[in-house]
Amino acid sequence: MKKFVNDPKQFVPEMLKGIALANPDTITYVPEYNLIMRSDAPNNDKVSIVQGSGSGHEPAHVMVVGHGMLDAACPGDVFAAPPSDYVYETAKKLASDKGVLLLVNNYTGDKMAFEMAAELADADGIKVDTLFINDDVAVTDSLYTVGRRGVAGNFFVIKACGAVAEQGGSLEDVKAIGEKVNSVTRTMGIALTACTPPAKGSPLFELGDDEMEVGVGIHGEPGRRRAKLVSADEIVDELLGAVVGDLPFTSGDRVALMINGLGGTPISELYLLFGIAAQKLADQGITVGRSYVGEYCTSLEMAGASLTLVKLDDEIEALLEAPASIVNRIF
Repeated sequence: MKKFVNDPKQFVPEMLKGIALANPDTITYVPEYNLIMRSDAPNNDKVSIVQGSGSGHEPAHVMVVGHGMLDAACPGDVFAAPPSDYVYETAKKLASDKGVLLLVNNYTGDKMAFEMAAELADADGIKVDTLFINDDVAVTDSLYTVGRRGVAGNFFVIKACGAVAEQGGSLEDVKAIGEKVNSVTRTMGIALTACTPPAKGSPLFELGDDEMEVGVGIHGEPGRRRAKLVSADEIVDELLGAVVGDLPFTSGDRVALMINGLGGTPISELYLLFGIAAQKLADQGITVGRSYVGEYCTSLEMAGASLTLVKLDDEIEALLEAPASIVNRIF
């Protein structure tokens, strides 16, 4: 696998430096803690929202720092949780009078790092709380997790929390809306190829040319099963069957539909999947009220996609419509 890389150990710092240099007016980079933060943070009139997780999932999370989204992100190495001291120092730097909310994708390493950091911050007198995101329906327990994994659906949690924070909501308000959105968000993914972490230099797993991993995790964790590659229609049937049946979503629901690329899938194929999914949802009486197609939470250069549904109500939809800006673009 060919990659643009110097020293694999410096892959993440060099990426973060590039993000900061590309956004000099809005982003501050603190290399000691892999910290990317809003240049105007902290703001004592709003809750600070922080997320970390491993690198390799960009634009999650370092590229969604900005107005109405995250105030900071402190990633670990590729597919590795950030050290707890990185999270702790980030919480200290982002501490505001209204508090700090730590958003945590449900992986064992991330939970340990963020829970320890929250305890240390609390001992320092910082008002802090944590929210765990677990939208993946593929498996209940897997490598690195106890319970369901947090995947692309975390973007809807970030967006809603960010909007409430910008409106001046309390720490309790911001966490409550995040919990509400998480409770009505479901995701499942499928991989057509593996990916290669820079430090490893070889694929995480092997898939035959005629195979797919159904329910794959964003770190290459096994899903529900390995199967022969089938048509796009059949793939969407598999993903929708798992996602729609889990909440469950029912006729009359209004939803946000996201087709998320895992890093190596052309946008044309993602729109093809979206069109199929939207029609199949309409056939079930489910209305797509908001549409998201692109790369939101990737797995390096893995070919594949995930499908996310969010059950909308007036409150959630208004928060998703609220203006926001992130690294180099409007979200």
